[in-house]
Amino acid sequence: MVRENTCENNIKTNNIMVSLLKLPKPMIYATGAVAAFGFAVLIKENIGGQKYRSDVMIKDKVVIITGANTGIGKETANELAQRGAKVYMACRNIEKCEEARQEIVLNCKNKYVYCRKCDLASMESIRGFVKQFKKEEKRLDILINNAGVMRTPNSRTKDGFEMQLGVNHLGHFLLTNLLIDLLKESAPSRIINVSSVAHKRGKINKDDLNSDVSYDGAAAYAQSKLANVLFTKELADRLKGTGVTVNAVHPGIVDTEIIRHMSFYNSWIAKIFIRPFVWPFVKNPRQGSFTTIYVACKPELANVTGKYFSNCEEEDVADKAKDVQLRAWLWAVSEKWTRLNEKQLVTS
Repeated sequence: MVRENTCENNIKTNNIMVSLLKLPKPMIYATGAVAAFGFAVLIKENIGGQKYRSDVMIKDKVVIITGANTGIGKETANELAQRGAKVYMACRNIEKCEEARQEIVLNCKNKYVYCRKCDLASMESIRGFVKQFKKEEKRLDILINNAGVMRTPNSRTKDGFEMQLGVNHLGHFLLTNLLIDLLKESAPSRIINVSSVAHKRGKINKDDLNSDVSYDGAAAYAQSKLANVLFTKELADRLKGTGVTVNAVHPGIVDTEIIRHMSFYNSWIAKIFIRPFVWPFVKNPRQGSFTTIYVACKPELANVTGKYFSNCEEEDVADKAKDVQLRAWLWAVSEKWTRLNEKQLVTS
């Protein structure tokens, strides 16, 4: 009896194989392509990093997110709006910001999401944003310095700073200092600086910080990300005892518009022959927002400050980012270049 059942099963298997071989080749190729895509999606979901799955709500908390109209910033704004926050999207392109805002409001059913003009490549624009915000709000619970540019052509901000240093570091340095009074008054409050693992390759070029003598896009980007971590640690020390925490996060390698200046992104050869194979191993913007949301919302991090997080876990930083003298030097230069007066500065 067992032998008969085994024979029947073998016959059925053979019949299935014969049927598959009789399928038209296009159908076989299509089936294989669908299976391969499904496998790629599974890989992407599994390597996307740990998600902050807590149901913690931050209802009525006031949040500012720079660069919130696209990519990681947009996903962060959407998630925090879902958790009940009052979200201000500080963006350079107000039209794109409004499109993203409408999408978020419809998705989250939270009408307290606002667009405000803030161009981090312009100190005048930053000051204008802060002035307007302080007219509208008397508190600020979470400041997320998310906006950034990467490997831009050699260009300058409106105030003459190298674009990556100006936007990624100096713009957020000025914005943060101008909002410190509200953050202190709203304590416990949080500041989150979106940095990158690229800070480990970074070097603060004291002799040519602004890339006036020579320019290397990759080096300038890494320098700006190291500046983010140095700023985080220096500010954390200056804010001890105030109830305001400041931490840096690495979102991971994420497929967003920030890579638009890279030759890889613009190469049609790479788009056809390389990107499809790399895609499963690169985070999407939603996955890239996980660590920011974790640091913004997790109650247990209320008193954690001066740290660096990746994949929702604390990680060590490069030795250069621990240099107390270097971070003090950078703070002094940033203070001078952004023309902050004594009343606006966070003093140690």
